[in-house]
Parts: sequence; C-alpha cells; structure tokens
Amino acid sequence: MSSVNEAKGGISGWLVRAVPWHAWVVLGIALCAGAAETSLRTRDGGMDNAIVVRAAKAWLAGGSPYDDPHFLYLPGAVLAAVPQALLPWAVLRLLVPLAVTGGLVAGWACALRLYGVPWRSRFAVLGLTGLALGFAPFGHLVRLGNWTVVAVVALPFALLLASRGRWGAAGIVIGAAIAVKPLLVPLLLLFVFARRWRGLGAVVLVSAVVSGGAALLMPDPAGFFTRTLPFLLHGDDTFVRLYEASPAAVLPRVGVPEGVAVLLACGAAGVGVWCAYRCWRREGRVVDTGVMLMLSAFLVSRPSYDHYLLVVVPVLLAGVMEAGSVARGPWFWVALVPQVPGLALPYLEPVTRRAFRDSLTLCLLAGAVALRLFSRAPGARGAHQSRPAGRLPTAAGEGRGHSF
Repeated sequence: MSSVNEAKGGISGWLVRAVPWHAWVVLGIALCAGAAETSLRTRDGGMDNAIVVRAAKAWLAGGSPYDDPHFLYLPGAVLAAVPQALLPWAVLRLLVPLAVTGGLVAGWACALRLYGVPWRSRFAVLGLTGLALGFAPFGHLVRLGNWTVVAVVALPFALLLASRGRWGAAGIVIGAAIAVKPLLVPLLLLFVFARRWRGLGAVVLVSAVVSGGAALLMPDPAGFFTRTLPFLLHGDDTFVRLYEASPAAVLPRVGVPEGVAVLLACGAAGVGVWCAYRCWRREGRVVDTGVMLMLSAFLVSRPSYDHYLLVVVPVLLAGVMEAGSVARGPWFWVALVPQVPGLALPYLEPVTRRAFRDSLTLCLLAGAVALRLFSRAPGARGAHQSRPAGRLPTAAGEGRGHSF
C-alpha cells in the first residue's frame, strides 16, 4: 500500500504539498484569537488552571491543596503548578492561554508524525485550523486552561515512541503525564496487551515516585485517596454533574435508573476494551488500540468532559489519508457534528444541557472506532511484534519509513 508521503496525484497529493503563506496567516489568527479572548475575559487565565494554581498557593501557605473539592489532581500537579503560583494573576491571564494553545499545536504535530504527514503540508495547517475553528472543545480547553492539554501531547508522543519499539520511553512519557493528571491510566492495558513489562514498569515507577514524593510534602499525604478519589468515584457534586459527558452521568438525567446507566456504560466500555484487544491481537496497531482504550475509559469515567475528546480526535483526524483509518468512515464525521461551534440543536442550547451533546459525540465516536476495528480485515500475522525505530504503522499493520 502506498503511503501518504508517496501520494503523487489527487487530493492526497495536493494535501501533502507545502502550504502557501496565507494559510499560515489564517492559522495564526485562529489560534491567537482564542488565546486573546481568554486573556481578555478571564482574570486568571482559565478557571480550571486557576484551581490548580490556588491549590499550589494553599500548599505554599502551609495548607492542604485538597481542601478545595474541585482540585482533582495527584500531588505531583501541586509541585508542577508552583512556578505559576509565584507569578501574579495578571501575568497568568496572558501566559496560560498561550501555553495551552501551544500544547494543542504540539499534540497535533505529534499526531501528524504518527502517519508521516509533513508538518508544513497543507493538511497539517488545514487540519489544525479546522480543529481551532470547527471543534468546540478546542476553544473550551483554551478558555478553561485545563491540564488535559498534557494528555493531548503525551498520548500521540507516547504512541509514536511505542510504534517505533521504544516502549520504555513511551512508559516514561505516560508515567510523567499520569503524575500530573491521571487521564492516561487506561493506556496501561496497551502495555499489558503488548507484554511490554519494562515499559509498564516505567509507567508505574515514574508516576509512583513523582506522586509519592510529592505526597510526602503535603500536610495530608493521603488527601487524594481520602478526598478526591471518593469524589471521582461517586460524582457527588451537583455542579460537576451538569457537565459530565459519560453515559453513566447523562442517562440518569433523562430518567434511566442510575444502576442501569452504570451497567450500560460499563458494558459499552467492556466492548471497547475487547475491540482494542482484538485489534492488537490481529493487527498490532498501536494507535488504534490506544485510542480505543481511551474512549472506553471515557464512557465510564467520572467526571468525563467534552475537552477529553481532544486527547483522541487529533490522533484520529491525522490519519484520514490512511486507507482503512477510522477517519475515513462516515460515522467519525457524524460524531463531530454536535461539536460544531454555533450549531443549534433543539432543546440542547442551555449550557446546563451541553453534556448531552458531548455524550452523543463520545458515544458515536467510540462506536465508530469500535465498528472500524471490528469490521476491518486482519493484517499480516505477527504484525503486532515491535517495529524497528523509524518505522511507522500502516493500515495493514506493516511498517514504512518516514521522510523528515
């Protein structure tokens, strides 16, 4: 199968060519506009980032960061936020939106690298412009300053390393990301599927050392387990529940008994994990397996917000020119429709009903990925073995070189 970089004609050939200068101007305006709006409309650079910064300020003052029930991070995030805690809010309101936007750009660049798409190509610029202007969670993440941006960068970077056989380095990246925000914990199953025990050990060791060491510096070292973890498991906050996108949180709002909703969500997540395992055993596709594991977790995690979609959507979108990719299927694009900014959907316009739109996208996207993995013909036997460094996966599970 010819790779993206070998395309010489048609739309694919046009998309991989160098982009004209005016496209960079449009992209720059799209990215800077969102960051500038956040700087002007907020006093702290984003509500979610401000929660972490205030937790760090509380710790520096001798208090516990877990006194704030909305601080949902591991202790390592407190230390990571200390540099921000030393800066005035007037500076943070300018720097944080720019930093989050830069993280989103870096995540997109890593996703492109997975498929061998040149960073200066038309597709690279058009894809990022489309995410910035046509995908609502992009703007939401910038305005909130949420630390989900760490996972947006870490997931494609770790998958890139793993696809080249560098599982230990991938484990370090994932472990470091988990120590800041435990969003990528489901990827531990990828290491189990691949039987990469050293990589798995790296994930556990890095996250445990950073989190454990930081916890010992806290006034209440077990605060995450005694305060935050129960909150995450039960979702007892009325305000947070309004914005949770997982079926387990949304279905009870339309009259489904909570126990039934949890069972349905767990069943859907179980199917997703089975599809991920099946994909790995048949084709050894690191990217698709990792994405399916993350979507399965989002179906049951409490909380689960719309900006979590940014962890997987860029990775899927970057593969649109690969034959057999999820983004080649119609349901991928149908799933993104509710996230088009300005699209009016009956009965779902109040901000408190935003979660219904997000849940619809999450469920359709998980279904699209699962359907694609289930229906696609298996690749060559043995394709799940490690590929040499510098080789990337194709839709058939084969390796190919990269050109930059």
